[in-house]
Amino acid sequence: MTKRVKLECIEPLRKKGAPIIIVAAVREAEAIANACKENGIKISAFCDTEKRKTLEKFCDLDVVHTPNIPNKYPDARFIIASHHIIDVENQLTEMGYNEFYSALKLFENYNVENYEYRISKSYMKSRIDSYKKTHSAYFDDTKLYMRSVDIMVTTKCSMKCESCSNLMQYYKNPQDSDYIKTIESLEILRSHVDDISEYRIIGGEPLMNKNWSNIVNVIIEKNPKRKVYIYTNGTISPKEDQIKNFNGKDVNFIITDYGKLSRNVDKLTELLNKNEITYVRTPAENWLECGTIKQHNRTVEDQKEIFKQCCVKYVYTLLDGKLYRCPFIANANNLKAMPDNPSNYVDLFSKTDSVQNQLKRLMNVAKFFPGCDFCVGRPYDPTSKIGYDGKGMITPAKQSKEILKYKLYK
Repeated sequence: MTKRVKLECIEPLRKKGAPIIIVAAVREAEAIANACKENGIKISAFCDTEKRKTLEKFCDLDVVHTPNIPNKYPDARFIIASHHIIDVENQLTEMGYNEFYSALKLFENYNVENYEYRISKSYMKSRIDSYKKTHSAYFDDTKLYMRSVDIMVTTKCSMKCESCSNLMQYYKNPQDSDYIKTIESLEILRSHVDDISEYRIIGGEPLMNKNWSNIVNVIIEKNPKRKVYIYTNGTISPKEDQIKNFNGKDVNFIITDYGKLSRNVDKLTELLNKNEITYVRTPAENWLECGTIKQHNRTVEDQKEIFKQCCVKYVYTLLDGKLYRCPFIANANNLKAMPDNPSNYVDLFSKTDSVQNQLKRLMNVAKFFPGCDFCVGRPYDPTSKIGYDGKGMITPAKQSKEILKYKLYK
């Protein structure tokens, strides 16, 4: 595959030329901007496909909505802050641009400790480490690399959000994932993938599974260089003996704060502070209605467009021994809310198909999945209505009084 993104960036970007734009106003873009200043590279603006990010400045610079870049910067050079390198280069190439750079070289001598950020220094370091691995994998076609895998340890949840994007609102009999099968699945996956940077423990509410900390400890033992993120809604504070082994092991809590619904969030953060475990606490916001299960009977081209626009198509999700590309298809298939189709996943316990070949197909070949037809879409920019037919932005975490109904395929 021809590499349109360039690795060597410092000297070319120091030279006079077209304005320089950093692509994606993500957390690590702040560090890229700092590194540019250190190296005498002048940044003109940021751009982002999420229109909401254009409402305020980022690092004291304007954030331009990516579709509007040609109007403001008809000629430009781009530094890619996004981990989705191929998506960015394809989008910008279609818009007529041809000069793209990775920030890998900018990070070679960058010291996180020299700056303050919107996030903690430890979390910024984790973000930059993942960036380095993702961009390095782009320049090395010989390896199978996954930035992250979501390990779904339960479909039980302590909240009842009627528009949950992971479809918890449809489970009549939510269950914890089988502990032994989960551990075996992780070992099979680890043996077939060259590197996985992040293991993300999710649900439902993962702390409802009594074995959640045991799963984390196994990951720590088997993969000492990995990062672990535990996604929780702040309704449960674990026992201290469940987390005491996490200190210094690059285990991080990602806490979504739902206000009064997150009834134990202060108790949880107090416990994490006491044990010196890193966490990020953010309010619930920017919810897009994408929890509806509906068959669309789209054309192949429309399916490709839905997949192209999707912002979660790299959210590898492990559920019941199967690896999917997104949590929607994982749970829709688990609920039997769509016909079972092996093209939607990799069965890690398959006795007939090569797991290695199936992983390559899932990660590098597929242009869309049959399950995409049951999703309303989850685009980076829902305001454009490209690849989306849902209701748009909604109030976060509206609670449902009952389990929602759906069509069951047998």
